[in-house]
Amino acid sequence: MVTPIEILAHDGHIPAVLFSRDGRLLISAGMDNQVKLWSVPSWQLEGQWKAHDKSVNALALSPDGHLLVSGSTDATAKLWSFPAGALLHTLEGHKKTVAAVAVSPDGKLVASGSYDDTVRLWSAASGEEVAVLKGHKGNVTALVFAQRGQVLLSSGIGDEVMRWRLPEGDMLEPLAGHQVAVPSLALSHDGRTLASVGYEGSVRLWRTEDWAPIASLPIGVGGSYPLAFSPDDRWLALGTEHKVFIWAVNTGRAAEELQVEVKGIYSLAYAPDGRWLAMGAADSRIRIWPREIRNRRSNLGREGDN
Repeated sequence: MVTPIEILAHDGHIPAVLFSRDGRLLISAGMDNQVKLWSVPSWQLEGQWKAHDKSVNALALSPDGHLLVSGSTDATAKLWSFPAGALLHTLEGHKKTVAAVAVSPDGKLVASGSYDDTVRLWSAASGEEVAVLKGHKGNVTALVFAQRGQVLLSSGIGDEVMRWRLPEGDMLEPLAGHQVAVPSLALSHDGRTLASVGYEGSVRLWRTEDWAPIASLPIGVGGSYPLAFSPDDRWLALGTEHKVFIWAVNTGRAAEELQVEVKGIYSLAYAPDGRWLAMGAADSRIRIWPREIRNRRSNLGREGDN
């Protein structure tokens, strides 16, 4: 088994890790209120700033890579120029922790999900609130834009994945199948497959063309369950207690298990070129595994695609 590179990165848990669009930087967010930038592949600290007054829980980049969004326990989300880290807008309106953020494919909308049971939409250019989406009955912990930004998906406390039509914000029929909370969502890079994970112990794959279920993958172990697709969409990484599973998407089988000594695994991210898999954990450390470059793409659920 390959030994990961380790970075003692933050003081406390690391809820989010994310690679820059060009793959030259690894971005991390910590319970120490900091956002930090690490050079790839030397893994040296390139920059840092105090982003919030409380824990930074979520990160998202705009498609052009010039806008970074952060969400915090201080009930705000913030928009930053990237990589400079200059504050552009503070998004205020949530009443509780902001646990999820996302940017639309055209870069015009920012979504934030909160423990106040709401999802809010904001203008990326002005920072003004566009809409408040109500329908959740508990914490919102995951957000994904799908169908070229025409649909927003959200999940958290509750066994359904909520769907919202954009830009109107109308609620669509939710995705049902999980039995308890759905803490994490991930969209494949080609936009055709949604992955969701439930605390009942299963990962579900959905075809975004018609939202038909593709597969249900049993986990068999507990955890916080962060998800990440590889850039070629052949592999899906899932964090559990003491372990990162790597699934082959076309077969639904666990192809690899990365063992770690730490129990709490909170975030996962692949580098854009697929060379690295980064993990943020409860012991203040980022672990990075080198990955074999794979160019073939998964065909799972695409027989009916044009």
